[in-house]
Amino acid sequence: MNNIIPHTFHVTREDRNKLKGHASFVVWFTGLSGSGKSTLANMVEKRLFEKGVHTFSLDGDNVRGGLNKNLGFSREDREENLRRIAEVAKLIVDSGSLVIASFISPLASDRAFVKDIIGVQDFVEVFVNTPLEICEQRDVKGLYKKARAGEIKNFTGIDAPYEAPRFSDIEVKTDLEDLELSVERIVNYLNTKLEINRNE
Repeated sequence: MNNIIPHTFHVTREDRNKLKGHASFVVWFTGLSGSGKSTLANMVEKRLFEKGVHTFSLDGDNVRGGLNKNLGFSREDREENLRRIAEVAKLIVDSGSLVIASFISPLASDRAFVKDIIGVQDFVEVFVNTPLEICEQRDVKGLYKKARAGEIKNFTGIDAPYEAPRFSDIEVKTDLEDLELSVERIVNYLNTKLEINRNE
């Protein structure tokens, strides 16, 4: 590590933000499997893209199919999964794009760890607060059924804990609120953060 010297580039993140016309940061969706994280994240990205915002999505299953396909679901592997995701997200933020990240990230320590890597000022937490019973009723991937049958071990919400955020930037309850309304609330929150001073 002593021989690693970070390179200083002529084009900065601020330059890229000005070129693209908006700030860059991470919008991190957390919640149980089946809570609606990926659906909401996809809808938010589409809305922002239509407004001319440069975006990139990172989603649990997609990342595990490539970058993190060598990782399992032990506590250590889950931590490494999130560490890699956070580092990738940070690089994309530096490129001037807004990152839409959708990951269960079940423990408060997980999310604090991710926030520390990305930077507090570049991290917006969206808590998709959907009760376990609703998520289990939906069971869109059939994972809860397998977990209840003992076919999947350490499944969040069944035999592994999910620690709900005590303080999130945005909280969405998909069992009580229309998805379009939720998307509108999230986008409205992000609009101010996306603004940059073009005269700097």
